[in-house]
Amino acid sequence: MVEKMLQFVRLQQQTPEKREAAARRLDFNEIYAAFDPTKAKDQASRCSQCGVPFCQVHCPLNNNIPDWLKLTAEGRLEEAYEVASSTNTFPEVCGRVCPQDRLCEGNCVIEKGFNSVTIGSVEKYIVDTAWENGWVKPPTPRKELGISVGIIGAGPAGLAAAERLRVRGYEVHVYDRYDRVGGLLVYGIPNFKLEKEVVLRRWKQFEAGGIHFHMNVDIGRDITLTALREKHAALFIATGVYKARDIALPGNDLPGVVKALDYLTTSNRQGLGDSVPAYEDGSLNARGKHVVVIGGGDTAMDCVRTAVRQGAASVSCLYRRDKANMPGSMREVYNAEEEGVRFVWLAAPQAFEGTDHVTGVRAVRMHLGLPDATGRQQVEEIEGSSFVQQADMVIKALGFDPEDLPAMFDEPALTVTRWGTLKVDYRTQMTALPGVFAGGDIVRGASLVVWGIRDGRDAADQIHQYIGAQQALGTAAE
Repeated sequence: MVEKMLQFVRLQQQTPEKREAAARRLDFNEIYAAFDPTKAKDQASRCSQCGVPFCQVHCPLNNNIPDWLKLTAEGRLEEAYEVASSTNTFPEVCGRVCPQDRLCEGNCVIEKGFNSVTIGSVEKYIVDTAWENGWVKPPTPRKELGISVGIIGAGPAGLAAAERLRVRGYEVHVYDRYDRVGGLLVYGIPNFKLEKEVVLRRWKQFEAGGIHFHMNVDIGRDITLTALREKHAALFIATGVYKARDIALPGNDLPGVVKALDYLTTSNRQGLGDSVPAYEDGSLNARGKHVVVIGGGDTAMDCVRTAVRQGAASVSCLYRRDKANMPGSMREVYNAEEEGVRFVWLAAPQAFEGTDHVTGVRAVRMHLGLPDATGRQQVEEIEGSSFVQQADMVIKALGFDPEDLPAMFDEPALTVTRWGTLKVDYRTQMTALPGVFAGGDIVRGASLVVWGIRDGRDAADQIHQYIGAQQALGTAAE
């Protein structure tokens, strides 16, 4: 047993063993090995147990990180899991895909000079150990309330709300247009960051707890929102954002110029064993091709690293700003560089070249100018600096916008913001329709998994309060 914490003065930061780049380029397995138990305890003991835990403050879920680090250091893993899961519906997912370098670890008080505690790796170790030992239980209530709640969307926000409502005793029905639970956790994030069994086992567990899943259901086509409102005491909309942003450039419609989500979904479906014609005919398969990815976020990093594993002849990433100004995780950029991705900084696309198929990206060099109103440096073209980057496949990873939900759901009373996201009362998360709540990316815009979980948990609490208030009004009316 560890006698005391604050071991950062004695122990250096150490992550789980990372597979060599040459080996991990050949498969889609997660790149980190399981954390050795002794090393995991040692790393947890580096926590300074500071009076104001900035790791917790900067976590969207306000996870009790110092507490479960101390319990891990003491070898009390089941208790550590109980603490971790009390604030987080999917700690095993967050331990893998959260950008800890921008959140908890990036704000660790020992970061300057001693390097942060490896919070994400320890979190993953705790929960993987919990699964191995059968400590993770289905969400079963103490008593049934006999009240039904509907959830539209089986991504992080929807699932987090479903779990929390089920534990309270509600009959929960989750509707999703896809054939598997998980949303972008399954179809957007590649296996080398999040192996699909990690998500699919939660699906099985939630079903065992009594949550009802209705897959391949398209709201507005297969069932109306009005019908769902009549069926359930409340609804929670957590559809995410799936409309790819685009750029109007010459050659945009050339074969070989594809959208990031189409590309990633095809790769993930193929990895799941589905028959995917677009992969088999090569149109969404990077094998043997010179690939150029446009964008600088985490989706762009997923694309470049997927292309490497598919056997691309070369992989380049064009981004109009420099490395320091990339919106994606620096950890992901470093992993991509290790795996052979070439980054072309300060370069913006002007056109896609080719006749019957894309052959290259014509781009222009940029330089950083004065900061704009947000404080971010503006980018300006360098005159006469155009060049052509060879490409057989161009993947546009420019972010995502919301779909037109009022039109899709045939419900014009659903109001939206000027960005197309659903408009809600931020105190209650209720939309303009009474009893219809919303959260996650469809309210925030494209964001992090951890924020989706936060919104889902908060929405479940608001729905519980709303139903309680409605019941009280009904009782008073009698």
